[in-house]
Amino acid sequence: MNRTYPISADDPAADCPVGIEVLGRLIASEAETLPSLLEGMPEATRARLAVYLYGRSHTHELGIRIAATCERRALKQAPGVVGDALHDLSRKPFAAASFGLRSV
Repeated sequence: MNRTYPISADDPAADCPVGIEVLGRLIASEAETLPSLLEGMPEATRARLAVYLYGRSHTHELGIRIAATCERRALKQAPGVVGDALHDLSRKPFAAASFGLRSV
């Protein structure tokens, strides 16, 4: 059973499952240092964080990387219905965004 949680348009940070300091470190981190930053964070928190970050355009990729550290079960229990799809997406090989660039 999926649970739904209200999302506040007034304060998006209020919906984030980690503190603003932790969020800032995660956003500023390199891909190689991400596992050490996530160390000790409960899987349920990582899953909610992955869904939170995936839903924002500027942290979309980070959400996928964090989802890759979670089991399908944890992502399915995360708020919203994207958890299962996010699990599948996080298991695919990473392809950098092209941002609409065309080859000449």
